[in-house]
Parts: sequence; C-alpha cells; structure tokens
Amino acid sequence: MKNLILSLADRVLQGGSITCQEAEQLIDVSDDDTMLLLAMADRIRQKFTGDAVDCCAIINGRSGRCPENCKFCAQSAHYNTGVEEYSLLAEDEIVDAAKKAKAAGAVRFSIVTSGRGQSKADDFDKTLIRIREEVGIEICASLGILTEAQAFELKKIGVTRYHSNIETAPSHFPDICSTHTYEDKMFTIRNAQKAGLRVCSGGIFGLNETAKQRVEMAFELKRLGIDSVPLNLLTPIPGTPFADNKTLTPLEILRAYAVFRFILPKALIRTAGGREVNLRDLQALALNGGLNGIMIGGYLTTGGRSTDADKQMIKDLGRKVTVPVL
Repeated sequence: MKNLILSLADRVLQGGSITCQEAEQLIDVSDDDTMLLLAMADRIRQKFTGDAVDCCAIINGRSGRCPENCKFCAQSAHYNTGVEEYSLLAEDEIVDAAKKAKAAGAVRFSIVTSGRGQSKADDFDKTLIRIREEVGIEICASLGILTEAQAFELKKIGVTRYHSNIETAPSHFPDICSTHTYEDKMFTIRNAQKAGLRVCSGGIFGLNETAKQRVEMAFELKRLGIDSVPLNLLTPIPGTPFADNKTLTPLEILRAYAVFRFILPKALIRTAGGREVNLRDLQALALNGGLNGIMIGGYLTTGGRSTDADKQMIKDLGRKVTVPVL
C-alpha cells in the first residue's frame, strides 16, 4: 500500500490523474498508512496551490422554517429541533457581520438563507452593493435553487461566487432529501456557471454514505468543473432523522480529505462546519494533509472556535492567510 500511495502521488504531481478504483483503494488505507497518505496529499497541495490558506466566513441571513426535508438540517420545518427562527436580517446587521469577518481574516463573506430559493421579497441588491463598497471583501451567496435570470442579477451587482452543495454522492442523494432532487442541484449550478459565477460546491461527511460514495462525490465535483469545495462534517442535531448517526473517526475524515486532494489537485478545498467537533485536536492535520482553506467563525446553527485560535494554527503550520484580491 505504501508503494501505491507513492506511485499515485507521483502521477498526480507529474500532471496525471487517478481513477475511481485507485481512489477507492486510497480512501481505505489503514490507520498505519494514513500519515503517508496525508503527507503525499500535502505534497500535491504544495505544488498546485501553494502555502496560502483561504479563510471564508458566512452569516445565517434567514433561519428556520425551511420547507425542504434534508435529514441533516436543523432548519427544516419538518423536524422539531428548537433552532432559532427569524426572517431576513436587517441590512446593517449583515454589513456589520461582513466587516467583522474581514477583520478576522476572511477574504470572502457569504450570505446564506434557509428556504427553497430566493423570492422577490428577498431584495439583496442594496445589501450586497454596500458590502462590496463599504467592506471590500469578496461576496458569495447561498440562496437555494437559482434561476438563470437571478444568477445574472447576482453577477451584475458584484457577487463573484455562488454556493450550492451537492451534499453527497449522486447515488446517495435520494436517501437524504425527497423534497428536491439532484437535478435541482444541477439546475442551480449550471445557471450560476452560465452567469459567470464561480461555483462553490461540496458536501457533508457522516450522512450514512460509504467511503466509496465519498469518492463518487469527489469525481462528480470534478465532472462539474468545481474549483471551490467546502467539506463539512455532520454534527448530529437532536430532532433530525440523523440525530443518532455515528460520527466518523478523525483519521477516517482525514483520509477522505486527502483523497479529495488527489482527485482535485488544483481546487480550493476547505474544512468547514463540524471540524471542531469531529476532528478535535487533529484539525491542524487537515491543513497539513492536503487542504488549503478553512471556514472561520460560526456556522449556520452551530458555533465555531475563536478566529484567533485558527490564525495561530495557520501560523504554527508555517502557512500564511490568503491576501484578498478584488
């Protein structure tokens, strides 16, 4: 297995690619071989993306009462989770959050709203323009299912990226949601790409998927041409169907992260929601095992750790934070 890891890493470093079958072998390496896998993934990261760590932040712009039934989500109206519910936040509150995110080291700020999609009542134009002009931070949006016209409007007012997770492997998607389809995800991603928005799309580990389905998800993102990949880790929420899901071990997570780097050598791959709970003291190994981005601050319905701790981690690894380019 050591020889396989080294030979596949060399192939990727020389500009080649690995097959799905080879990736499935890598994701199943033993704990004893995991550190070698991480080291080789990090060699790939160093060659193709450098030492910079991309930090982004989000705000839960509208919370709860979502009509979709995603089994992992605290904000679904189908489950009784006790999550805080509120309508769209005030413009000043969102702009202030963007300022705090920039001060904490984020180069990108995303407004995320619960719900199926954006309605005419959700007038973000003024808010987004204010963030662009007053804060000077790259703007991302995550507003659910997106039409082509809406995508072009977002591009027009200065949004550079649109976030729409595929959540999991296509073969596993019907097991996590029934109120919208995988094709709805494709509809949104295609519309964002048509408008010239860079698409940020990843998923969640810990949704009862197999290791092979994690590999399947990575190859699907490659097929879609996604170059920004957030990898979340399930934090089981009481009241949801996945409340009793068994959490993955830190080494199992790190192997999946490393294999994503083998498959997507040039992508921005970040560890996001759930890293504090699931990786615990091994968080630094995510950045030292192939990843080049993190989400800082809090998440949608769960908190994160202090941004000072994350900045210290990046410094201790001898890495640097990405400098924003607007």
